Amino acid sequence: MSAGKQTSFEGTIIQNFYFFLEHTEEHKVMLQHLPGILRPEFERIGAGKSSLDVLGVGSGAGEMDAEMLSLLQSVFPAVPITADIVDGSIQLTDSFKALVANTANLQKISFAWHIMNSEDYEKQVKAQEDMKKFDFIHMIHVVYYFEDLNEALKFHHSLLKRNGRLLIILNAATSDWVPLWKTYLKELRAGTDTDKPKVTSGEVIACLKSQGLKYDEYVIPNSFDITECFNPGSTTGERLLSFMTSRPHFSQSFTPDIRAGILDLLRNKCSTMKDSRVFFDSTFSCIVVHA
Repeated sequence: MSAGKQTSFEGTIIQNFYFFLEHTEEHKVMLQHLPGILRPEFERIGAGKSSLDVLGVGSGAGEMDAEMLSLLQSVFPAVPITADIVDGSIQLTDSFKALVANTANLQKISFAWHIMNSEDYEKQVKAQEDMKKFDFIHMIHVVYYFEDLNEALKFHHSLLKRNGRLLIILNAATSDWVPLWKTYLKELRAGTDTDKPKVTSGEVIACLKSQGLKYDEYVIPNSFDITECFNPGSTTGERLLSFMTSRPHFSQSFTPDIRAGILDLLRNKCSTMKDSRVFFDSTFSCIVVHA
């Protein structure tokens, strides 16, 4: 989202996003896996360093940043840490600032806030003679919004210090998001400023390979219950469908035929049944790129 006054559209999208997180417990699933992945990486990143610099791209309200920064502090309790945060939403950045103000250990970190999208941040950085480099850069469910995926990955990788790591978390190429996006790409992109397909781990890994970069991939299984999506009067179903289709209000955003087609696809090709409930596979990939 772009920096500036929060529109009602953006506000509703953000509300749907947090409803989705609460319903699916996606952050909880990430936090079950990330410490085991990141702790040994942090130990390698920080070995022998007198300070550590972190860049968060699309950090939102900072819930995951707080967990990762706290983990980094636990590995190197005596080492000063800085955190540069890039996000285009004033509303979410304000929430992140409030989280910092209410979390004692985060107050020990020196934060710099960049309320802009990643492309504007890239332009700003490139205009400086002395580019700040980072030990750890993370982008969680952000790469979908890059105008040029290959160039964005190349740029952020160039910001890594010696032994640095770039963490990318995104939907896996095997998830149920893929048939939904492929089948209704035109309709889901209508009204947006791009006609590019949604990015999955497959496209990111192809870019990393083309650039000759070393990486490790960890697949994190995940699914969530979409049974309520098939109940016409369900508020939960409406909000889930709105998030899944990137619309403020699913029922108002598509023709009846398109809505019926999306629901048919979700029930018959993008889900599995378990105990009479319908589950959507949202497995994601955690990719750690080496400097």
